[in-house]
Amino acid sequence: MSASPPPPAQMPSPPTLFKSCWSCRVISGSALLFSAAFVYQAARRTLRQGGPTSMGTVAQIVFASGLAAWGLVVITDPVGKATKQSKET
Repeated sequence: MSASPPPPAQMPSPPTLFKSCWSCRVISGSALLFSAAFVYQAARRTLRQGGPTSMGTVAQIVFASGLAAWGLVVITDPVGKATKQSKET
């Protein structure tokens, strides 16, 4: 006779870097936002001085927007806030 298969292992929750440390998230997220502003201003300074729009300038602006998005994600901490909706019949 065959034995029943073992129950599936539960998925461990993903480790959060800052756990519930609100001040850690605010400080690091703000640092990312300020660095995004710095990179963006450096790219804008080149454009304001009449320089041509090069791929490097575009890359700086894209990198700055990525830093800003990362800073907002660190501050808002969306991981673990969404709950799985179970459909009840």
